[in-house]
Amino acid sequence: MRAIIFKEWKQFPVLEDVARPVPGPGEVLLKVAGAGACHSDVSIFQDFTAEVPGNITKGFVLGHENSGWVEELGAGVEGIEVGDAYLVYGPIGCGHCKACSRGQDTYCENAATNPYLGIGLGRDGGMAEYVTVPVRNLIPLGDADPIAAAPLADAALTPYHAIKKALPHLNGGGRFALVVGLGGLGQIAVQILRALTGATIIATDMKPEAMAKAEAAGALTVPGGPDQISRIREITGGRGVDAAFDFVGVTPTIATATGSMAQGGRLTVVGIAGGLHEWTFFNTPYESTITNTYWGTIEELHEVVDMYRAGQIVPEVETFSLEDGLSAYRKLADGQLSARAVVVPHQ
Repeated sequence: MRAIIFKEWKQFPVLEDVARPVPGPGEVLLKVAGAGACHSDVSIFQDFTAEVPGNITKGFVLGHENSGWVEELGAGVEGIEVGDAYLVYGPIGCGHCKACSRGQDTYCENAATNPYLGIGLGRDGGMAEYVTVPVRNLIPLGDADPIAAAPLADAALTPYHAIKKALPHLNGGGRFALVVGLGGLGQIAVQILRALTGATIIATDMKPEAMAKAEAAGALTVPGGPDQISRIREITGGRGVDAAFDFVGVTPTIATATGSMAQGGRLTVVGIAGGLHEWTFFNTPYESTITNTYWGTIEELHEVVDMYRAGQIVPEVETFSLEDGLSAYRKLADGQLSARAVVVPHQ
């Protein structure tokens, strides 16, 4: 089969012929419907090294946002029908620590000694014609479109998890939420906030077309610029926002979010761009919180699929053939995509 493989640190992936995988005990073989191209993939081949972040060995198939149809069952698998469509939960922990027992494989207590972090993160992923998946990691899609669903495994799960953790700050009347960065995750975050809260949603970006999409989803928008924070605060009556979500994570965007927060507010930095923030007692609103986040739980991905099937989450995707998958990664790395790239191996 054909597959896009990360072969060497600091080098672009390659498209090669490899053997079709065979499902082991407790696994299924999926015929890949769609595989989302994520900036995390770009970080793997562009930024990561053998030492950082660790637990990833070069020489695997990329793709951690995957969906597909069951092609073959491994030994011991029951209750799964060949031909049914599933979304794939990407993280894989040890399976027996406290975090994994909660379905929170992202925070596995034995991550340092696990052979990989997840599907497409050390273990072969879905940028291929077929992929093997532990049966526990399958989320049924029913009759929903599996191709458009593929990015939900990260691009929706990650903001959903961050927003759920912040819901106590958004419960009640007169609350404000801020979304910084209106790429794929930020656009879906606006949709999730609209569905789960009654908060006024403020969204900000440098691109007018991205803000127009957020406005269509129900957000008030503020463009970047020197008066960005004052305009956000003006919308809140001067008080600031109750919960902010930074989907970029560079120093200026973190500064925008912290400068817009209300006392007792919460900022979740979702973007992994490595920005810095200087904390002092008086430059931070009293009893406010700055935190980060990583992916979400398998239970939450079930909830994300429920929202997708109900029409509350509508991801915008641009499809590519597997042969054009490297082009999708180049466009992603160069910032030339306005929608989530989804590689469709079987067209």
